[in-house]
Amino acid sequence: MDTALETVDWSLVQSFLTVAEAGSLSGAARRLGRSQPTLGRQIAELERQLGIALFVRHPRGLRPTETGAALVPHARRIREAISAISVTAAGRAQEVGGTVRITASIFASHYILPPILADIRTREPAIQLELVPTDSSENLLFREADIAVRMYRPDQLDIIARKLGTLELGVFAARSYLERAGRPATPQDLTDHDLVGYDRNDLILRAMRERGWPVTRESFATRCDNQATYWELVRAGCGIGFSQKGVAKDDPLVEELDLGFPIDPLPVWLATHQAMRNTPRIRRVWDLLARGLERACRAATPVDPPAAAR
Repeated sequence: MDTALETVDWSLVQSFLTVAEAGSLSGAARRLGRSQPTLGRQIAELERQLGIALFVRHPRGLRPTETGAALVPHARRIREAISAISVTAAGRAQEVGGTVRITASIFASHYILPPILADIRTREPAIQLELVPTDSSENLLFREADIAVRMYRPDQLDIIARKLGTLELGVFAARSYLERAGRPATPQDLTDHDLVGYDRNDLILRAMRERGWPVTRESFATRCDNQATYWELVRAGCGIGFSQKGVAKDDPLVEELDLGFPIDPLPVWLATHQAMRNTPRIRRVWDLLARGLERACRAATPVDPPAAAR
């Protein structure tokens, strides 16, 4: 089956594999940046060339036929081989100019990276930058990104990672909310306040339960998984929430609350494929990103006690 697949256009195989993994044309279209009609035509063309049906419809999308499912592992091996060729070739490019694709969380992309990227553009005008804000893990092995900014230690093989520091977290609320609802002084006081939490992400729930607070999803009056929007909800006065101190400390709309309990800081890691690390443009952007993020970590380290504690 590998031979059959290798005789057709890789873009057709890529479309087939992405639809099989996503389970629908719409999900695959979002991943590939193509339209659903285009993907539909490519699947139909691949089925014509191979002389087989690859998918059957079901209420929530598309499911591979028995033959289609048998082709999936072969298509993945082709993807891995093409990715290895691409990474190796890109890693040997010697020009300083070119494009570097960076992925980071939505929050970091919105509040931390813009001035760092602006500095990189000033210093290296021949390097074009692409920023992919996402809270999913873009795959460095498949060149979905050249460099990743992570808030956890990457554990993929063939990935080089460097820890740059940590970002302190704190409890914050809009001054408008505190003037209306009062200022909590202890963790127990939070039960009398509106809390802003995540929707499907259970990170805050797990962290609070580990500290002995019997909270549920319904304990949070306002919920949102997009962390940039989450922070704007806190700033607007929806309730008490959590954020990075470096972003929040100089915001005139909010106030940090000292409730006397520690919050584990976020580690900041930089990662890239080992074959790409010594490409001149990747190495240059890596070094400038590292310098900017290290500065952001230092700036986020509190020196003075929070306003509520003074």
